[in-house]
Amino acid sequence: MIGGGPAALAIASELVKRGVDVEGLSTNDPAAPLQNTYGIWGREVDCLGLGNLLGHRWVDSVSYFESPGSEAAFPHHLDYGLLDKTRIQEHWLNQCGKGSMVWHRGKAKQIHHGLQASKVITEAGEMLESRLVIDASGHDSKLVQRPDEGPVAGQAAYGIVGRFSKAPVSAGQFVLMDYRSDHLGEIERNAEPPTFLYAMDLGDGVFFIEETSLALAPAVPIAVLKDRLHRRLAQRNISVLEVHHEEFCLFPMNLPLPDLNQQVVGFGGSASMVHPASGYLVGALLRRAPGLADAVVSGLRADLDSAELACLAWQALWPLGLRRKHALYRYGLEKLMRFQERQLREFFATFFSLSIDEWYGFLTNTLTFTQLLGSMIHLFAISPWRVRWGLMQQQGRELSLLLRILIL
Repeated sequence: MIGGGPAALAIASELVKRGVDVEGLSTNDPAAPLQNTYGIWGREVDCLGLGNLLGHRWVDSVSYFESPGSEAAFPHHLDYGLLDKTRIQEHWLNQCGKGSMVWHRGKAKQIHHGLQASKVITEAGEMLESRLVIDASGHDSKLVQRPDEGPVAGQAAYGIVGRFSKAPVSAGQFVLMDYRSDHLGEIERNAEPPTFLYAMDLGDGVFFIEETSLALAPAVPIAVLKDRLHRRLAQRNISVLEVHHEEFCLFPMNLPLPDLNQQVVGFGGSASMVHPASGYLVGALLRRAPGLADAVVSGLRADLDSAELACLAWQALWPLGLRRKHALYRYGLEKLMRFQERQLREFFATFFSLSIDEWYGFLTNTLTFTQLLGSMIHLFAISPWRVRWGLMQQQGRELSLLLRILIL
């Protein structure tokens, strides 16, 4: 198993739980503190019985989709949480420690596949042999092959955890999307990519605020996001008093699916598991790791050769229904990437007026393909004309993505 981050720990812990001998190869210490923050809807962890992994939980979750200077908040009526990075890492590591799990430090240089095993050669010349190689090293893996389907859109964000001269959000509140843009000039609002504030009260006078862009190709530069965040604060007469942590995020949102016939199995970002519409990943890791682990165990018990085992694992990770949903999400994202600020505000105001089951299922990828398609048709039917027109226009790769849904 290659990698030492959340994806690697999630799948390794599930394999170890099932009695599989696992060897991990990571460039970093898997026990080193996780750097990024991981948000998740409360219902996701509750359904998995993992609510104890949350460090924070907000009942008051809102967004702002009205005109640039409006104070009207849109309530979501659903709890949102922030995972305790230490707690979830320890949850995975403790499980790994209960079975046969050996970690190696290094970077994979090449892999030689045989009938019964694959050999991973590290940059230091070490050779590791395994019945199955799972690459959970992230979206920029060089070992997991995927087709080139044109520019890859990136979601970018710049954030600060710290103390401020005034509270940037109301006490005890979580803000999913604040699209108010009165801190920007008219040209920036109308001609440049829209960005929004993602923010939360962490208690004891500490807040996390992050300027975020939806997926774009090329992605919005971090320097632009940082400038906009500070201008947003200045517009509200808020200054930064202490910076506890700066967060820099940039990850692909619309990666095509990997080649499902290859002998290296991906998991996490390397397997295109980042949600193409919301950017969420950790919920998918928690939900889908057990299914992949079950498939691997069944293949080992059936004494499949390495190629057959990899094929079984890929099919468990990306069955037909999930592949179709992935294509549908990518189709929708192609639309949103061309929306101007007003269109986006109207789109999201309409989207979150759907039933909670619809929009929550959309954002967490827990709807069936039929349910997802029905929700998107419902959204189109109730959208303002400006949004409908944007959704109807066919440009770029949309047609090929739509056809892919039909021929998978």
